[in-house]
Amino acid sequence: MAYTNNQKRQHIMELQTYLHAIALMNDKIPVVIPDGIYGNETSIAVRAFQREYGIPETGNVDPDTWNKIVSVYRGYLRSAPVPYYAFPSAKYIVRKGDSGQLIYIIQVLLHSLSGFYDNAPDVEICGNYNDMTAEAVKRFQKWCGIPQNGNVDSGTWNMLVHCCEHMDHMMSR
Repeated sequence: MAYTNNQKRQHIMELQTYLHAIALMNDKIPVVIPDGIYGNETSIAVRAFQREYGIPETGNVDPDTWNKIVSVYRGYLRSAPVPYYAFPSAKYIVRKGDSGQLIYIIQVLLHSLSGFYDNAPDVEICGNYNDMTAEAVKRFQKWCGIPQNGNVDSGTWNMLVHCCEHMDHMMSR
């Protein structure tokens, strides 16, 4: 059976997918968007990979290059989880009117607490730091004995994270 163009495109797509994932973990490898076409961008990424991992730099994928790409990709999948530092800095303050990923995380933490503690206020998880979120933060701050301003600074963040970690620990018993 002949090797079809569709099969070739699928193999290139697989290669590009692995290279894309590796590039997310190693900034020496340029990001390739998987499209199934072995063009200049893919060749550059392969060369960079070969350079980084001590393989002769050809820009072509021979068995040694392929095996190393697969090995590095699988190694990243099996590695320890990468910590995600959501709170930008010790001086950063989240306020009413803010929105975005960090607000979602704060709301999820507050929501989790409301499911564990009967007197914890629940919040809508919407990504907008609204009145409901500010009030929930104030109540949380009151529990922790910290100033009740409804803003999330690094102190409030740290207490919220530790409280949720404690809650998780209690639930895993």
